[in-house]
Amino acid sequence: MITNRTYAVEPWAVRETELNLDLLAQSESVFALSNGHVGWRGNLDEGEPHGLPGSYLNGVYELHPLPYAEAGYGYPESGQTVINVTNGKVLRLLVDDEPFDLRYGRLVKHERTLDLRRGVLERFCEWTSPAGSTVRVRSTRLVSLTQRAIAAVSYEVEPLDSKTRVVIQSELVANESLPGPNGDPRTAKALKSPLQPEEDMAVGPRLRLVHRTRTSGLRVAVAADHVVDGPEPTSTSSESNTDVARLTVTSVLEPGQRLRLQKTVAHGWSGTRSRPAMSDQVEAALAAAAHSGWEGLVAEQRAYLDDFWGRADVEVDGDEEIQQAVRFGLFHVLQAGARAEQRAIPAKGLTGSGYDGHAFWDTEMFVLP
Repeated sequence: MITNRTYAVEPWAVRETELNLDLLAQSESVFALSNGHVGWRGNLDEGEPHGLPGSYLNGVYELHPLPYAEAGYGYPESGQTVINVTNGKVLRLLVDDEPFDLRYGRLVKHERTLDLRRGVLERFCEWTSPAGSTVRVRSTRLVSLTQRAIAAVSYEVEPLDSKTRVVIQSELVANESLPGPNGDPRTAKALKSPLQPEEDMAVGPRLRLVHRTRTSGLRVAVAADHVVDGPEPTSTSSESNTDVARLTVTSVLEPGQRLRLQKTVAHGWSGTRSRPAMSDQVEAALAAAAHSGWEGLVAEQRAYLDDFWGRADVEVDGDEEIQQAVRFGLFHVLQAGARAEQRAIPAKGLTGSGYDGHAFWDTEMFVLP
């Protein structure tokens, strides 16, 4: 439970007015975005620091053995754990010679807002590097409620006081290093690097990674496309290996100039489809998202939520905190199952890994009452 007052009370938003690194794990769950198929924890754009990095696909799990000193009737032979799949959120930033890391330098201002009517997570940050360069960073993130496979980020950097060299590294990252899931070494061993590489690709602004889980045999494909808008000269390059695909954008900005990167990420998985079929699936999802464009995705999200709130809103008179809590709860219930589509409602609504092997308990909590 978060007891400090960094969260403002508003009827249609959850706003974090300052960054508390001690509460990162909690805030990542609060700011998680999902559509019931894809789930992104509310990690910072640059990936670090974090409480628990998390990108999830409903139904993607790994098996780990459960040996017993003495077997008994009905004892399960293996456990099932939701795994962190390929992470498409990461946008690392280099300001002159300094990595944009909020544990260093001076954080002038930091604010994050979960907009319950638009279905987006917005971030505003001003940061002074240890070398003295000050930049303003704005980002908007969404997991689409209308295009099931798609999540997207708009990321913008602006220097405030001096000419600044800026480098953005947009990545797909598989097999991220994670905190231990619990005290069971069998589980930790099974979940260390659970994704086996099958394909990596980086061509221009397009990135793609395909992996397969070692034991459960599920194939996961994630692809990303980018639109870059910056002053001349702005250069890009891309590269990939088995677990990382990266687009690097470099520019020199005068105060008032901006470098903007729009990143669209497509996700897919299957236990039966071939590697080429999965690659084609995520490429097709990117093509559909490109047809809408960033502004189209945002407009579709708002229209979906306008319809939802028009039918599902609960108004509470006299207590603003309860009003905010009710709408926040409704929003997360929507996110948990909006595009689950013939799959169980995911454990904890794809905001975290949930309980090992007990997804049905979470389903009962959502559905049976």
